[in-house]
Amino acid sequence: MRQMLPTELKDWLDDPARVAPVLLDVREPWEFELCHLAGSQLMPMSSVPARIDELDATADIVVICHHGGRSMQVAMFLAQRGFGQVINLAGGVAGWAAQIDPAMPQY
Repeated sequence: MRQMLPTELKDWLDDPARVAPVLLDVREPWEFELCHLAGSQLMPMSSVPARIDELDATADIVVICHHGGRSMQVAMFLAQRGFGQVINLAGGVAGWAAQIDPAMPQY
């Protein structure tokens, strides 16, 4: 499990030679509706244990929340369960908005 800055994730997503990671947003549905990264899938933190079988343990997974706290907990949970490349987006969608997309709505 590691941390990734929004600029690193943007470079990864912009690189056609790399397979895009799974963008796993662990916020609540109302938060996701307000703002999210394009292509991300919503799986609220509280539902991850029950829905863990929906995730590919061999895929690169970038876990996202608002500021990085919830996503860090989920990333550690997945890593402890044998998921390979699990990454926490440092700063979450707030960091993405500050560094990459200032037009993204915030709450």
